[in-house]
Amino acid sequence: MEFTSSYAQGFARVAARVLPIRLARPDQNARAIAEDMAWLDRQGVVVGVYPELCVTGYSCGDLFTQQVLLDAAQNAVQEIVAASEHVMSLVIVGAPVRHRDRVYNCAVVIHRGTVLGVVPKVHLAGGALDERRWFAPGEDFADDLVWIGPHGSHLDPGQLFQPMTGLVVHAGFGEDLWTAVPPAGQAVLAGASVVACLAASPAAIGQAGRRLMMAQAASARYNCAYLWAGAGPGESSTDQSWDGQTFVYECGDLLGQSERFPTAAAGTIVDIDLRRLARERAHRVQPSSTRLGTVLPGDPAHQIAGSQTRLVVTACDLPAADIGLRREVDRFPFLPQDPHKLAEECREAYDIQVNALVQRLSATGNPKPVIGVSGGLDSTQALIVSAKAMDLLGRPRSDILAFTMPGFATSDRTKNSALALMEAMGTTHETVDIRPAANQMLADLGHPVADGAPVYDITFENVQAGLRADYLFRLANQRGGMVIGTGDLSESALGWCTYGVGDHISHYGVNAGLPKTLIQFLIRWVISEGIFDQNTSRILTTIVDQEISPELVPAGDNAAMQSTESAIGPYALHDFFLYHFLRLGEVPSRIAYLAWHGFHDAATGHWPTSWTIDLKVSYDLATIRKWLAFFLKRFFTYQYKRSAMPDGPQVSLGGSLSPRGGYRMPSDVSAQAWLAELTNNVPGEEK
Repeated sequence: MEFTSSYAQGFARVAARVLPIRLARPDQNARAIAEDMAWLDRQGVVVGVYPELCVTGYSCGDLFTQQVLLDAAQNAVQEIVAASEHVMSLVIVGAPVRHRDRVYNCAVVIHRGTVLGVVPKVHLAGGALDERRWFAPGEDFADDLVWIGPHGSHLDPGQLFQPMTGLVVHAGFGEDLWTAVPPAGQAVLAGASVVACLAASPAAIGQAGRRLMMAQAASARYNCAYLWAGAGPGESSTDQSWDGQTFVYECGDLLGQSERFPTAAAGTIVDIDLRRLARERAHRVQPSSTRLGTVLPGDPAHQIAGSQTRLVVTACDLPAADIGLRREVDRFPFLPQDPHKLAEECREAYDIQVNALVQRLSATGNPKPVIGVSGGLDSTQALIVSAKAMDLLGRPRSDILAFTMPGFATSDRTKNSALALMEAMGTTHETVDIRPAANQMLADLGHPVADGAPVYDITFENVQAGLRADYLFRLANQRGGMVIGTGDLSESALGWCTYGVGDHISHYGVNAGLPKTLIQFLIRWVISEGIFDQNTSRILTTIVDQEISPELVPAGDNAAMQSTESAIGPYALHDFFLYHFLRLGEVPSRIAYLAWHGFHDAATGHWPTSWTIDLKVSYDLATIRKWLAFFLKRFFTYQYKRSAMPDGPQVSLGGSLSPRGGYRMPSDVSAQAWLAELTNNVPGEEK
């Protein structure tokens, strides 16, 4: 398969469909389904599910006791089966099925001209719908054959169907969601990764929201994909209305939904992430003791002796070329896209940081927070958290000992921002010029800079970074303080910090769980919420809008200021890489594929509302490949720094790099296998 094929990258396209039906006209409904199946095939869909009893219409009432309708339904299913012969998709349709003088409400699973299985509904609707008036409840029909389609098929509620590797389908019904022990639970424990739900739930005020809530909970609890296809246009309006709702959830996340009350064919088509499902289930879903009997279509041994659940395996001809990706890739996966949820999580992030710092201060005798404030993002975030911690402890903000420590490349802009912010926050603040001490150390080292040569190497930079940390620790010793670290998760992942006596170390790292892009969001959220007065917000705006720079190398007369992202790559990409590597355990080629879908076109998809036009940047595959290789090399090389990192709170579900409760990796491991996987599977040339 091509690199750009979504199927090659572990995605599977699924569809929940609703069509206008003609009541008690299975022949016409069969033709409509056949046409729609052909359309699904052209879309590259591997699993398509249609509503409950869509072959006849759900609201036929006592006509379900009439032989005319049942015969017509069986003939219609045979037409659908015949039409499926040249269709890639595995389709599931709802139809009434006679068996041993009883009628069952069934899901008929069809692929390539064969009925793979017939799943009877176990939990029948009561109340006004009163399905028991017409249908018998489906029980365990293992080894029972029902003659539907050209060949006999199993009538068994426990069947599972596998159209491709990693995708195992359980056919369920709408009423299952409302039962105390849904059949989907046992199916998931037996190996199902997708629940295809055939539904016929009448419309009522609030009912659509309840369906969404219940399906979301089931999807999150089972770590599965949940497809819902509800009866819609054409159903009888004698006593009910039918909204034709369709949606798809994946591990509790809504991937898509259609408009309710459609007047034409409609539905939800999305790409589910099979690798995500497998990964989440490996950690959270315990396998059942139920054994799976594997059956291939046409195999006369319909069930392996002693097994309790039949797994019917078929093979779909999956698209090998690029068919696009029908799901949005979050450019900033550490944060939600929804603005309201984003605001909630920003507030929660501050609560986590502030309360963690309060606990550490309280447990160590309430020392004074000591912070080096540079006028950059990280120290600003640490200062905001420290100020709120003082408020929560009932202590004056003047207990915060804040220091700005200009070096050889400190700009007036950042220095002035630092001074203004410290004063606006009400801290005790001082300026400690590190340049005399740095000159002395460079001279002691015999560094060329001491003789006036412009040699701005790593030693030159780290002398300044180390002195800043040294001063902060000695000031903390002198004044009864605790050094509050400013380093963030992104810098830790890249090893972009001065080890030991530098920004790597502190008494407590409040930003340890925050990636750089999240810190930008948090500061912008503080500004938008008016957490501080207008003057403070103005200072914060200046800080968050400026170029990210360590300010360790002088720019010269006409040169631009030292840029971190020019040296190590865009933080937006690195944070994307980090999330998918750390939280999801993705292989490099798939990370590159997802990053390309997220960033190759800045004009599409969602951007944060606070993101200005100049921040909406696109990256081609070659650029992504280059910086991903850079990320992997540094991530593996600098594990030793993370093995000795100070305490700090995890904030995001994206994970932690703490060697104690987060990511655990040997310090002497090689990145070679990961780099080879990237090189071998992502088009492009080494640069």
